[in-house]
Amino acid sequence: MKLHEYQARDILERFGLPVTGGGVASTPEEARQLAEQIGGKVVVKAQVQVGGRGKAGGVKLADTPEQTEEVARQILGMDIKGLTVEKVLVAEAITYDKELYLSAILDRTTKRIVLIASAEGGVEIEEVAKTNPEAIVKLAPDPLLGLQQYQAMQLAFDIGLKDGKQSRQFARIAMGIFKIFKDVDASLVEINPLVIKADGVLQALDSKILLDDSALFRHPDFEALRDTAGEPPAELQAREANITFIKLDGDIGCMVNGAGLAMATMDVVKMYGGEPANFLDIGGGANAQKVAAALNIILSDPNVKAVLINIFGGITRGDEVAKGIVAALGEVSRQVPMVVRLVGTNAEEGARILADAKLIPAGSLGEAAQRVVEVARGA
Repeated sequence: MKLHEYQARDILERFGLPVTGGGVASTPEEARQLAEQIGGKVVVKAQVQVGGRGKAGGVKLADTPEQTEEVARQILGMDIKGLTVEKVLVAEAITYDKELYLSAILDRTTKRIVLIASAEGGVEIEEVAKTNPEAIVKLAPDPLLGLQQYQAMQLAFDIGLKDGKQSRQFARIAMGIFKIFKDVDASLVEINPLVIKADGVLQALDSKILLDDSALFRHPDFEALRDTAGEPPAELQAREANITFIKLDGDIGCMVNGAGLAMATMDVVKMYGGEPANFLDIGGGANAQKVAAALNIILSDPNVKAVLINIFGGITRGDEVAKGIVAALGEVSRQVPMVVRLVGTNAEEGARILADAKLIPAGSLGEAAQRVVEVARGA
């Protein structure tokens, strides 16, 4: 789950990290009030979960509360890459001497939280990796011992912070984002840029946090932070139906029960020359309503030319799946060829229910994948 900048800023502040003063506003009047509280020059930033806000005119400076109100009026309601700006962050505008980069991310290869730092902040770290990879320093602390103070200090030295005051500040901030990463179950905590002001003080100017959806059950309060405006409708529907769904670029929809079986199904589809349009796991014990919801989600993708339904009935009952398929066929707005492989619990009853549904039966996964690729190609 991606958080807005102001939400990430609030979490950093809660953990004691140095952030810019200010707050979020949803009206020009609220923006003016915040500017009055801050005093001096402020920056007004559109809060939408896409990049390129500055180029689109969604980030502006204001010298006075009156100007802040006018700038906020210009930004609120603006369309940035298809998203409407409903809130703005009003923060103190500060001057600084240098921009740094600092983040914590999960490295699935090493199975560790990795800290990434660079003396070249203010630009995307991917760009730095391309143009000047030696400017990036990585540190993977021991999973049991965690990040140690001496390691955080070494990270500061490695990016060129030789001043003792600055390196100690940097180490405290690094320790802070490492703690945030673990405590909130994040998949990314990023500060870019982390700036060094004229007086040598470090401050987080912009921050980004991605939360691990799989761990949200441990943080029920975070659900209120979710902004669904930028999420694809199919993913919203899937979450509401408690279905695991990931959209892909192919044209063969896949509805499967079980993550492992779903991965195997996609592999076999590709083996026969097809391209899966999605990963979709309806889970164990899926009832007719969930099956119908899954089929509607798949068919909401206009690229889907055929659907492969591969159900192995263990906890999931074949007759319940069949009922869901029949119910969904009566509701969907578009019809595409569907290949069904149904084995396991109550598979015979499921086959009987599907007998009049004009679906293409298959006895094995290989046969099902071959047939769905053929019908998707119009063979």
